[in-house]
Amino acid sequence: MTQKVLSLIDKDGNATIALNRPELHNAFDPEMVAQMTATLKQLEANPAVRAVVLMGQGKSFCAGADIEHMKQSARFTREQNRKAALATAQMYYTLYTLGKPTIARVHGAVRGGGIGLVAACDIAIGSRDSTYRLSEVRLGIVPAMISPYVVAAIGERYARRYAISGEEFDSAEAYRIGLLHDLVELDQLNPRIGHILADLYCGGPNAIVAAKQLVRKVAHAPLTAQVVADTADTIAEIRASAEAQEGLGAFLEKRKAAWIEPAAQKKTRKKR
Repeated sequence: MTQKVLSLIDKDGNATIALNRPELHNAFDPEMVAQMTATLKQLEANPAVRAVVLMGQGKSFCAGADIEHMKQSARFTREQNRKAALATAQMYYTLYTLGKPTIARVHGAVRGGGIGLVAACDIAIGSRDSTYRLSEVRLGIVPAMISPYVVAAIGERYARRYAISGEEFDSAEAYRIGLLHDLVELDQLNPRIGHILADLYCGGPNAIVAAKQLVRKVAHAPLTAQVVADTADTIAEIRASAEAQEGLGAFLEKRKAAWIEPAAQKKTRKKR
């Protein structure tokens, strides 16, 4: 089987996932979906991995679903279509709920399901040359599986516009409506992501996972007495953890917490 998804973990625990069908602008088919889901699960289970960066090989980030596969799916039974769709939906959910911080490194063309990948990541950094289109309606279909993540990222109002018009929008608009958190020149993508990784590694690893879960939990919940109690229970439990005790101790003692990247500590010692 061709490796349509590549992954690499460096010595600092940074994992990179690269969509690897550059000749097709990284459009995904069932094989790619399966490889992507399996790769995400492997990285989540690896304690050495501290964060995951998602990128596309070649000129584009991701063109969404593969046209040839879509042609084939037109001849599928309803059950066959449901099975294929469920596998893709699971890929997005696995990315969205990953127990590591995720960063989308976005460049070039981003179409359909590719926008779903960007929206499902915790942080999205795009190059100024990137362009976007929720193109499904122009093919007579809808952006169903990516809709929870896209609506959460850009809100109902903008999701309505771009899901029904299928029009292209540029990187400035993607930034304005909240799909991208930051916008840089193409040659500044890696340095900007490097800065974000450094910031992430200042936080407790368990606290970062808990923060991700907390945001998902409260984002659309009505502000009830139960939610208030749940948030109080959450902080009470976390404050008693070894990681929280270490973080508080490091702050009071004006030293680096134990989880801070060793390389950063070495640089500090060299300066002395």
